[in-house]
Amino acid sequence: MGLWAEFLGHQGRVIHKWKHYFPAYERHFGRYVNRPLTFLEIGCGEGGSLQMWKRYFGPHARIVGIDIRPECAAFEEDQIHVRIGSQADPEFLRGVIGEFGRPDIVLDDGSHVMEHVVASFACLYPLVRDDGIYMVEDLHTAYWDEYGGGLQRPGSFMELCKHLLDELNADWTRDALPPTPFTRTTQSMHFYDSIAVFERGRTLEKSAPRYPTPAD
Repeated sequence: MGLWAEFLGHQGRVIHKWKHYFPAYERHFGRYVNRPLTFLEIGCGEGGSLQMWKRYFGPHARIVGIDIRPECAAFEEDQIHVRIGSQADPEFLRGVIGEFGRPDIVLDDGSHVMEHVVASFACLYPLVRDDGIYMVEDLHTAYWDEYGGGLQRPGSFMELCKHLLDELNADWTRDALPPTPFTRTTQSMHFYDSIAVFERGRTLEKSAPRYPTPAD
């Protein structure tokens, strides 16, 4: 069963998601279905998405939710763990990773406040597994003042993404931008309406072979 069908048939706690997110979820998360994984969701909402991810990924999935609201601890059940703390607190985040191990996937559906989103990414992205995924959703807030956003506003996550695109291509900047750890650990960046996705992976030496090779 696809994730959209899971959502439509859900009978548990409330899930609140934009419809156009589901194709992106399945495109990037589908390879993890029925495999052992640790899925970290920032922001527990009303608890329904934790249950949806549990069913979607299957019996080998460990779902970890973090939220600043103590009442979210009641969302725990088989395969679902909840830890209470701020997504902007690196010590708390590192403690969660220390307890559950490096996540295969991080999904930031937390406060959507730019300062918090940037802080979570700075702490957690290097801790995601080497072939894992980091997704940030509801990035329309990157354009809204009340969330610390605004068009081309310094400090917004969207502006950070624009810089990270340069880091992804640092090898081609003719030393204007030295390669960074992000350069060496990121395979790709994907952007959708209100979503950014980062796929990690070790980069190899770049080459451009030409075939057939010219005769001597």
